[in-house]
Amino acid sequence: MLGNFTYSNPTKIYFGENALDGLYSELPKYGKNVLLVYGGGSIKKNGIYDNVVSILKECGKEIYEDAGVMPNPTVEKLYEGCERAKKGNVDLILAVGGGSVCDYAKAVSVSVHCKEDPWDKYYLRMEDVDNEIIPVGCVLTMVGTGSEMNGGSVITNPTQKLKIGHVFGDNVFPKFSILNPVYTFTLPKYQMTAGFFDIMSHILEQYFSGEDDNTSDYLMEGLLKSLIHSSLIAIDNPKDYEARSNIMWIASWALNTLVAKGKSTDWEVHMIGQSVGAYTDATHGMTLAAVSLPYYRFIMPYGLAKFKRYAVNVWNVDPSGKSDEQVAAEGLEKMEAYMRKIGLVMNISDLGVTEDMIEGIADGTFIMTGGYKVLTHDDVVQILKASMKNNIS
Repeated sequence: MLGNFTYSNPTKIYFGENALDGLYSELPKYGKNVLLVYGGGSIKKNGIYDNVVSILKECGKEIYEDAGVMPNPTVEKLYEGCERAKKGNVDLILAVGGGSVCDYAKAVSVSVHCKEDPWDKYYLRMEDVDNEIIPVGCVLTMVGTGSEMNGGSVITNPTQKLKIGHVFGDNVFPKFSILNPVYTFTLPKYQMTAGFFDIMSHILEQYFSGEDDNTSDYLMEGLLKSLIHSSLIAIDNPKDYEARSNIMWIASWALNTLVAKGKSTDWEVHMIGQSVGAYTDATHGMTLAAVSLPYYRFIMPYGLAKFKRYAVNVWNVDPSGKSDEQVAAEGLEKMEAYMRKIGLVMNISDLGVTEDMIEGIADGTFIMTGGYKVLTHDDVVQILKASMKNNIS
């Protein structure tokens, strides 16, 4: 049963090889001062930076730059961005990069005019925004997070060893996002595959939760099958436009809040993976890959019917003559084979986790209640140890 809900997504999408032209329509809606946010400088090497700056200048904008956004944006970087935005009295934040850059831009947008420490207010106390918000636009260069079409923003506090996401309301969603699949072609394979699994994890963490057999489940099964198909093509040919464009669009729909409707949503894999990231600064999608199978094999008995459905409908497992447990297990085996084929990290040891970190990572893992089983601290430790030993079968 779907139940009652309200759905809104105010982000306008410009998609395709000419998507950047959408800036000509959007930029006149905002004031003169623009904070241009980007990462380590790859956009200068591939020409995207020059193209964006040219359009900003054509539209008469004063540009203030905030470069160096790291893959796991820190609270210190957030404070720096707030100061840059204040100094420029900016009217728009334009994020050019992947999900981390978009996440960071949204964090800055709600924090510039915050009258208290935004880390405490938004990420520790999880409070709503009650101050002025600077609008955000995105030019996406990497897919995976879905940040281009949602209110999510993940920030890391290295001192406290916490990596926390806050899902803000639709008033914080990007006002517009530019999605040109060609911009993703030059991404290193490691980052590309990490993004693929981030997308998959977003879908699975909504799929394995809440009421089953609703419209959202059918939508997610279709998204998963399309992702698997296109990602295998992209691994062989990263410049296959059809595959990369499908993946880019799947990523947006995986986490733009639509398929969550009617689902309680789980997110425990993200909580464990983010805690791993807080200790190791590892690539986000790879932290999810390393803990997913240990987690799903642990909770499978509590959601057996759904895991069986997943095996049959997504991985084409033939259920004939097999028990539900056998069918479900075979589905996860096929998922594991796929993950290994595309080159994902399969254990947290390879991400830099050592035995002495396990308790701390478990302590830093937020326990969610939307899945088939609410974990205990000891459960998290068991899952981490299973991943660390690569004992996932």
